[in-house]
Amino acid sequence: MGNLFCLVQVDQSTVAIKETFGKFDDVLEPGLHCVPWIFGSQVAGQLTLRLQQLDVKCETKTKDNVFVNVVASIQYRALADKASDAFYKLSNTRSQIQAYVFDVIRASVPKLNLDDAFEQKNEIAKAVEDELEKAMSAYGFEIVQTLIVDIEPDEHVKRAMNEINAAARFRMAATEKAEAEKILQIKRAEGEAESKYLSGLGIARQRQAIVDGLRDSVLGFSVNVPGTTAKDVMDMVLVTQYFDTMKEIGASSKSSAVFIPHGPGAVRDVAAQIRDGLLQGNATH
Repeated sequence: MGNLFCLVQVDQSTVAIKETFGKFDDVLEPGLHCVPWIFGSQVAGQLTLRLQQLDVKCETKTKDNVFVNVVASIQYRALADKASDAFYKLSNTRSQIQAYVFDVIRASVPKLNLDDAFEQKNEIAKAVEDELEKAMSAYGFEIVQTLIVDIEPDEHVKRAMNEINAAARFRMAATEKAEAEKILQIKRAEGEAESKYLSGLGIARQRQAIVDGLRDSVLGFSVNVPGTTAKDVMDMVLVTQYFDTMKEIGASSKSSAVFIPHGPGAVRDVAAQIRDGLLQGNATH
């Protein structure tokens, strides 16, 4: 019906190419246009101005001889002021862009090792974009953005890389664990040394208190009971402690049976052994 009345509608974000007797005549903007076919005018085609995306997968080899698939995403669009160039100069825009992407990637990636290729994805994308911008601007297209979205090595290489990474992490974990155990042992040893030091101080103070108490007892007993000697007082103290010890052993519900001599003669022998030990100790020092 539109052709009958020579009317043509051009949609938004689209331009139409008008020809007269097969020759380019004008670029029709969005809206309603009169194209009198009776005078040889016609619409040769329409060209979208919307942003388009082309994903390109290119296989190449790195400098260390690893085959990889590089996936590039190209975002481009036709320029309204160069719509005639975009319509007439290229028959297959996507194939042309793909060819330039292949050319740049296969020239850039073989100069890099695999690890460097992963690290320099942005540099590769910039090289592709610069080359496409120079080439496609002459054909009426603008390259908006170029992204290297993925670099896929061979499956065996990927598995080997994962194993290397896992081994490195296990080694690091073992080192950290050993270091933690070392610190724990050092702290435990320091704690034990501090505990023994404090225990020794406590024992020394306890013994000093016992000595001071015995000295006061001996002096007090000698003053209050004339004719007694220090030996008599010590024998009495030892007998008293002997019976206190027997009482504590008998009163404890968890103590095992202990068989020791308990006669007065045995007490005298124990006292003599203690005195001899103390005298030998003093003589040694």
